[in-house]
Amino acid sequence: MAVIKIRKTGEVIEGQENVFHFLQQQGVLYEHWDITKLPEHLQNKFVLNDEEKNEILMAFKEEIEDLAARRGYKTWDVVALSEATPNLEELLKKFEQVHIHTEDEVRAIVAGHGIFIIKGDEQTGYFNVELEAGDVISVPEGNPHFFTLMEDRQVVAVRLFIDPSGWVAHPYEEKEEIVK
Repeated sequence: MAVIKIRKTGEVIEGQENVFHFLQQQGVLYEHWDITKLPEHLQNKFVLNDEEKNEILMAFKEEIEDLAARRGYKTWDVVALSEATPNLEELLKKFEQVHIHTEDEVRAIVAGHGIFIIKGDEQTGYFNVELEAGDVISVPEGNPHFFTLMEDRQVVAVRLFIDPSGWVAHPYEEKEEIVK
């Protein structure tokens, strides 16, 4: 279950209903998928071949198609990051820069963990959303954010796109300090 940490105040928000309500107020979609649908041999597996990625997509086909129909996503894939990922450090440096997109950034975590750091409203400022298997998040287009891995440094996620060729990170110059 996702946990939120507000950087300015150190406040921690837990519990599915509280997380959902907070993120809804910030304009961020949050859902939780039944992770038991993931085949056992793919649970906690972070190096995947194309066949295994397709198996993940098939396991969550109904949820993916439902979300896509509601939000206009047209294509999806699976990304897996771990210590075995070539150039992991370079990828993380790229991810860890505050940026925006011209469409939503959607991730459904199916294994491992990740953290989105999202710019909230003026009162809230930046907050962390610590995600685990089953958590689904959509950061709205134009909303400053960045992503990083948690201590275990491994995640598998389904990504949904409106236009994958147009899904580009645009640098965002922050005028306020991002409190760690």
